[in-house]
Amino acid sequence: MSTFEDLAAYAVIAVAIKKRKKRRHQMWKKEWLQRKRFNHVHLLRELEAYPRDWKNYLRMDEKTYFDLLRIVTPLITKQDTKMREAITPHEKLTATLRYLSTGRTMEDLKFSTRISPQTLGRIIPETCSAIVKALNDYCKVPNTAEEWKQIAQEYGEKWNFPNCLGSMDGKHIAITPPPGSGSYFYNYKGFHSQVLFCIASANYEIIYFHFGVNGRVSDGGVLKETDFNKKLTDKSLNLPEEGIVDGEALPYVFIADDAFPLTEVIMKPFSYRVANKPRKVYNYRLSRARRMVESVFGILAERFQVLQKPITFIDLKKVNSVVVACCYLHNYLRRTIPQRYSPKDWLDLDDDEVGVSKPGPRTSDHMALQVRQTDRPMASAKEVRNKFVHYFSNKGKVEWQDRYIS
Repeated sequence: MSTFEDLAAYAVIAVAIKKRKKRRHQMWKKEWLQRKRFNHVHLLRELEAYPRDWKNYLRMDEKTYFDLLRIVTPLITKQDTKMREAITPHEKLTATLRYLSTGRTMEDLKFSTRISPQTLGRIIPETCSAIVKALNDYCKVPNTAEEWKQIAQEYGEKWNFPNCLGSMDGKHIAITPPPGSGSYFYNYKGFHSQVLFCIASANYEIIYFHFGVNGRVSDGGVLKETDFNKKLTDKSLNLPEEGIVDGEALPYVFIADDAFPLTEVIMKPFSYRVANKPRKVYNYRLSRARRMVESVFGILAERFQVLQKPITFIDLKKVNSVVVACCYLHNYLRRTIPQRYSPKDWLDLDDDEVGVSKPGPRTSDHMALQVRQTDRPMASAKEVRNKFVHYFSNKGKVEWQDRYIS
């Protein structure tokens, strides 16, 4: 074959390749990915006639949703371009709330939202960050002693634990580990996670939370990683001094389970091996009040099911935005629509006649922190705990407590 024929053959091949490449890029977008014609905003219009279904779809009623949309819109609005129209704040927020409430994958969500998985993977974390910024006032640590005393008063009135400033615990949130992380996030439960640490009020609201400690850390190690612990240590939280309850001086404390250390400001239960009757009463009273933080985790996981399965974002900043948004939305919905967000039959109830406790929606295992041997507590911490032991068996006794420990 001559050189001319070779060149001609190469030219034919080059033209064929060029045509093939051109065919690949002829489609600007898939026909069915047309938001104006098919997206879930049209479904929401139909759901307006069915309030129960609307609430089930977005985990809030129509009025609450549009109030949230109004304050988030300035933070997520984009300008249209000559090439295409921007995704509206309405579409972004509904897609984000649907993701948080179901935990569906981006590939799955694209069929109902008519938004590509790549775009969803970008706008959902952005919208979560906007939700956090818009709802910033819904989760703040008290600044004054009087604000702390208000929390303690609610614990005393609702859960018969005076001078309690909050119940604390941690929950493992399953994640997809970043490449090269090895076993850094691998926890004792056998999966990769980061820890959500919370302090809850007596009204099922989050007073403080911290997310991001790797799942290998357990017990008080999680608390030590938080800025809350730093403020607790240097006494900059403006906690109130001892308060007089029924004529007895009791300090203001936080309550926790065995995973945390016993200190002068953190009370934990006695081991069952050394629990006599007064100590059993103390354990019951502490456990009864500490259920608040467990119930918060239960409500969170029930309403935002993205927390029930591994979060698929590999970028940990995006994971953080998702979890933090759930916490702020929890407080927002607890304050605006408490009965609809968490109905009464979801909350903790006690049958004082027969001594039976009905827990909230949490399961018996909420992926709690691992309990390990902690340092020996200081004598002053034991003395504080003994004050509560004495109070609960004497002036602070409630008539039904003996039935619960029997």
